[in-house]
Amino acid sequence: MPGHLPPTNDDRLIWDIWESQFRLPACTVADELGVFRALGNAALTTDELARGLELDTHPLSILLAALASSDLIEKREGKWRALPAARTWLHPEAEGYWGGFLHGYRERTPLHAQLLEAMRTGKRPEKFISGAPEWERGEMSAEAAQRIAAFMHAHSMAPSRGAAAQGVFRDVRHLMELGCGSGVYGIEIAKAHPGLKVTLLDLAAMAAEAGEYAKRAGVTDRVDTAACNMFTDDWPTGPDAHFFANVFHDWSAETNTLLARKSFEALPSGGRIFLSEVLMDDDGTGPWHAAAFSLLMLVGTLGKQYSLPELRGILEGAGFTRVEAVRTGGGYYSLVSAVKP
Repeated sequence: MPGHLPPTNDDRLIWDIWESQFRLPACTVADELGVFRALGNAALTTDELARGLELDTHPLSILLAALASSDLIEKREGKWRALPAARTWLHPEAEGYWGGFLHGYRERTPLHAQLLEAMRTGKRPEKFISGAPEWERGEMSAEAAQRIAAFMHAHSMAPSRGAAAQGVFRDVRHLMELGCGSGVYGIEIAKAHPGLKVTLLDLAAMAAEAGEYAKRAGVTDRVDTAACNMFTDDWPTGPDAHFFANVFHDWSAETNTLLARKSFEALPSGGRIFLSEVLMDDDGTGPWHAAAFSLLMLVGTLGKQYSLPELRGILEGAGFTRVEAVRTGGGYYSLVSAVKP
């Protein structure tokens, strides 16, 4: 009798274990940059703190969310302040300062150097391996596609099942998943909705790899692939829904605005756009599972985890209406949707 079990739609325990790697580096980086000293001495806005520490506001806001969701700082009326634990144990002038302990881990924890570089430069560390450069260049080798697809597939099995269970897809005729990676979302949605056609779209090498996943899933009768650079090429017309899973969090708001506008232009009236993302709280202070994921975006991509109000602004700015989000039961993920009038 086999000892393994099939995937479910709930992988939160594994997410919690994986994201725990960011707890200590977030703290050691904040210590080295002087965040705890500054916020222990005064309540400051993100902009004020960025100016005082000579940091870019984008990476700083991501770090502050991680610290807030770790109960080290809080945000009230737009200003951040260190909480008692940080003022007691992490302020460098406090009698109980843990500095001597934290200093040793700066060299032993690789993520410390990567996060610190991202904080100081506002850019993705050059030595961090991710798929972002390939998508930025619009070129990807078969080997890179295989590696990235396996990475994306592993952490998307539970949320893809959660998304596929949503009844909204019963009203969709032809769904196109853009930046599809392994195509796990489109494949699971096709499996859950037998009357639905799916197109998996990505750069040529990645689309070919997604096709292999579709073959293994036995859904090639209703799932095809399309090779396309979604940033520069014209999109195929015909689908009445576009699906983006873990795509918007890779990019800046400006790039996401471009994607939203291209989606709006390619969809028919009544067409829908879907985003599967781990959402930040509206005030940007957590929760931890979103803040930690945003730290990964900081060192690996050009984006972050967005809140629903931020995504609403992007989608409505492109012309979409009826923006809403529901927790799907697929781990920590939410499904954001909007409609083209």
